[in-house]
Parts: sequence; structure tokens; C-alpha cells
Amino acid sequence: MIKGFLSLYRPGYLRTLVYMLQNVEYQPKPYLQWYWRTHDFGDVMHRRSLERTKAARLLLALLRVGTLLQIGFGGLLIYLGLSQGLIGGVAFGVAALIVIPVLWAHVVLLPLILGSLIIVKPKVRRSITHSRKTFAKHSAVKIAVAGSYGKTTMKELLNTVLSEGLKVAATPANKNVSSSHAVFAQKLAGDEDVLIIEYGEGQPGDVARFAAITKPTHAIITGLAPAHLDRYKTLKAAGKDIFSVAEYLRGEHVYVNDESASVKPFLRRTYKLFNSHGALGWTAQNISVSLEGTSFTLKKGKDSLKLQTKLLGRHQVGYLSLVVALGLELGLTTKQVQAGVANTQPFEHRMQPYQLSGAWVIDDTYNGNLEGIRAGTQLLADLKAKRKIYVSPGLVDQGPETENVHIEMGRLIAAAKPDMVVLMRNSVTAFIESGLTEGKFKGELRIEPEPLEFYTNLSHLVAAGDLVLMQNDWTDNYA
Repeated sequence: MIKGFLSLYRPGYLRTLVYMLQNVEYQPKPYLQWYWRTHDFGDVMHRRSLERTKAARLLLALLRVGTLLQIGFGGLLIYLGLSQGLIGGVAFGVAALIVIPVLWAHVVLLPLILGSLIIVKPKVRRSITHSRKTFAKHSAVKIAVAGSYGKTTMKELLNTVLSEGLKVAATPANKNVSSSHAVFAQKLAGDEDVLIIEYGEGQPGDVARFAAITKPTHAIITGLAPAHLDRYKTLKAAGKDIFSVAEYLRGEHVYVNDESASVKPFLRRTYKLFNSHGALGWTAQNISVSLEGTSFTLKKGKDSLKLQTKLLGRHQVGYLSLVVALGLELGLTTKQVQAGVANTQPFEHRMQPYQLSGAWVIDDTYNGNLEGIRAGTQLLADLKAKRKIYVSPGLVDQGPETENVHIEMGRLIAAAKPDMVVLMRNSVTAFIESGLTEGKFKGELRIEPEPLEFYTNLSHLVAAGDLVLMQNDWTDNYA
């Protein structure tokens, strides 16, 4: 406890505050929740370090100047109290010095809150209102992409393949909320054939609101899995929000990945389903997976298409099957869709392979749900290697499903039969261990207390012929 109190006065404390703000994207509520549950600020920057952006440097300068001023004020009170025999002055001076760390941890929020209320929010509201008009009058096919996982992957696949024969615009990176949709709308030329708009989900009502603003003509729902349950509370509530885009379209031009059992209660007769067996009447056959990519054949009646992608995993086949089928429906030729699929490749931190010290590492650290774990462990089982290593800290935002999800995760890892499992020590580690035990895992289990140190020194663990799968990240604001 004394160590935790003293950590308020360590040299790196102010930098830690800015780091905490940066990690929660400068949102006051999660920052304060994290601040008040932290016992030792010396242990906060565990997994990464402060990214010195302009905003971070400005806030750090503000904190340092404010702290110096308060130290000077407190010192002046003590000096005057001692010189004039005023015990109250000394007490106030000492109190001022003691509360400095806690005071400035909260004062730093004032410019953020005031800036948001006075400048940012009014500007964003005007931008969103304008974007609603832009989307309404745009004549393009507008494809909304929603789901608990796989949204960015689906969006990028659509963009890559459809661009072979159409003018396509897609929301960048994982910019998937109304404010970023508005920025996207501002950059449209107006003559695009297809718009691809990724929908995020943060709280009930989000997806319905996005649909009302962006006016989609088509919707793809990539799947449903426990995610953001700290805000949705139940998987049913998350599913209701995600499927509200299908209600907006009244069930027409709605495409749903039915491989996750969680979507079953939401399916309707008019929805068109896709999965690793195919899409829209096309059947996927002869699937082959390697570290170089995935190949498969799509067949429909007498038509046959041989396809090759640099993407890894059987779970990619369903996504690509739908993209190919939609591309053909929108007027692309078979040669164009084949060329588009050949151009698809792994996205950063999403089943992205690279070599390290003669070993292959598959970076899937942007994965954050059970279905992604299912796909990753299946890939690990499918690939051949001298030694297989699975690495993960577990999943965040699983709400009341946390224990069940992580026990199932342990079972899935065990079923893939890796030679070694490396877990990062945190609040869910014991649940994953239980699942490994239930799955009768027989390999080596390592529990790492220092994640950053482990990832930094990964090259010392691996050898030529090894295969390492790293899934999910666990930022410091989670216990």
C-alpha cells in the first residue's frame, strides 16, 4: 500500500496519466475508472509505452507546468507559515503538495471536456447532418458491413475485388462510427459505383443510427460473438443492435454469415446466407490452406472458378465466396473477380504471417472474440510445423460471459494440440487454464507476468521450423 502511495510521486507519474488517457482514446469515464482502481502507477505501462503524439505532448506539458506551479504555491505557503509562525499556512502548504498528483490527474480532463462540449461536438453534429444528405442523394450501391468480428476484413475484401471493375470507395481502417462516416462522406467524388461503409458497435442503438444516416442498399452481417458486453450486457442485445441494419432494409439484400450459432435466432427467410461452404448458390470445394495462402474452387451448375488468395485460413473462404458472388452480380467478369481475389492479402495484425529467427509467426493480435479464436486454432491445427506455439492474453469486454468464453477458449486451444501455450497473467488466465485442463492439453504451459518483455524477446523463444500464433491484445486499462 505504501509503495502504491509513493508511486503517485514517482518521476514517470505524469507520463503515466497521459498514457492512460491515450489508451482509452481520451474518454473521461474509462480513464477515471482505470485511475481509481490502480494501486501502483509504477505497474501501469506494462504492455506498451506512451505514443508521443501532438496531443500527448501538449497534455504532458500542461501537467508538468501545472504541477510545478502547485509545488511553488505549496512551498510558498510553507515558507510564509514558518516565517510568520502560522501553523495553518504550513498545513495548507503541506496539503497542497500532498494532493498534487490526484488533483492534476483530474484537472487534465478539463481541456478535454470543455473542448469536446464547445468545439468538437457541435462541429461533429453539423458534419453528420451534412453527411446524411450526401448519402441520401448518392446513387451508388451502398454496402453496410456490420458484425461482432470480421468487419474490416470483409470491407477490405469487397474493396479489393470490386475495384477490379468498378469505382469503389470504402471507409478507411477501422473508422466505423458516425463522425468518421461523415468525414468519409466529405471525401466522396459523387460518381462512385459502390460505397462500402463499416459499422462499429459500442452501445445499443448505434447500428440503427448509422443505417438511418448512411442509407445502405445492401448489408453484410459477418457474424455474432461475445464482444463489447461491458456495454451491451447480453449477446442478445448486441445481436439486436447489429441486425437492426437488416430491419432497415426490410430483409432485402441482407447477407449473413451463419457459421456462428449465435446468429440463428436472428435469421429471417429473406436473408441470404454465406459460410465456408459457399454463397449465393456457389459451392466451395477443394480448399487448401498453407502459409502461402488459401486456394479453393467455387462451383455453380456448370460454372467453375479456381481462386487463390494470400489470406490464411478456411474461415476466409466464406467471406471470399460472398465477395465473388456479389462481384459477379454487380457486373464483374470471372477474370476480374479471380484477379481481385489473387490481390487479397493479410491485413495488419489480422492473420498476418511473418518470419522471425527462421520461425513463422502469425500475428492475429487484432482478433478480439471467440469466433476469431475458433478460426485461429483451426488454422493452427491445419498447418504443419516442427513445433507449434500458441500465445494469447485472453479476450476483453466479455461481460458476464467472461468465464464461459475463456473456458471454451482453453478447450479450443487444447483441441489444436500446440506443443506450447503461452498465456499472459491477468484476470482471465485461470479460466483459460481450466479449459486447457478440460481439453486434456498435454503440452507445455507458460504463464508470463511481463507481456511487453515476452513479446520484445520472442526471437529468443523460437527456432527454425516453429509456428507461432499470437491472438488478441490486452491493453493496460484491463485488469
